[in-house]
Amino acid sequence: MKWLLVFLLVLFTGLQYRLWVAEGSWADVARLDRDIEKQSAENERLIERNRRLAIDVEELKSGLDSVEERARENLGMVGDGETFYMVVEPR
Repeated sequence: MKWLLVFLLVLFTGLQYRLWVAEGSWADVARLDRDIEKQSAENERLIERNRRLAIDVEELKSGLDSVEERARENLGMVGDGETFYMVVEPR
């Protein structure tokens, strides 16, 4: 009878260890749930960024207005018949 009690105690301890500490435990599942939530938020952010980039690509493919706008903003280009004025603000 004593051996049975010892065996059941060891079995119970082993099951408790798996439940609280080992891989697949409640703490592990909770951590995985948090990781999934973080990754889902990151995926949503990247999906939105990709959507905006796809719109930019379509605009650049469809007409020269977007290309001209980017050339003016990023490269400082000036169109024909235009005069470039640089405004320097005093410090």
